[in-house]
Amino acid sequence: MTTDGGRTSFRRLLHRLTASEAEIEAQELQRESEEAGGMPAGQCRRGQVVCVSGRLRTVVYTPRTNLPTLEADLYDGSDVVTLVWLGRRHIAGIEPGRQVIARGRVAMRDDRKVIYNPHYELELPR
Repeated sequence: MTTDGGRTSFRRLLHRLTASEAEIEAQELQRESEEAGGMPAGQCRRGQVVCVSGRLRTVVYTPRTNLPTLEADLYDGSDVVTLVWLGRRHIAGIEPGRQVIARGRVAMRDDRKVIYNPHYELELPR
């Protein structure tokens, strides 16, 4: 006799065996984001003040004549939010692969979600 818990465990095991590495990573990031109290990036809308949590995929310094920027793409398994620090060239700890919790108001730039000058916390490595 199989219980519902047994079927659920079997489904989970089957999914882990058939899912791609990217799908498994996305699910783990979504779970970690939820545990950290982050709102799924896929649900963030322009104008909302949000707390998002995820892993930095890329960090790029963009030199501009009037205002340099440091930009980092935060991925939480559901979507990407670009964090932009105006007037910054480097921030200690802001590097690819780092887990970050960021808070701020969502804006849209070129159909991408952006948070300008977010308040952030670096999470301890897992």
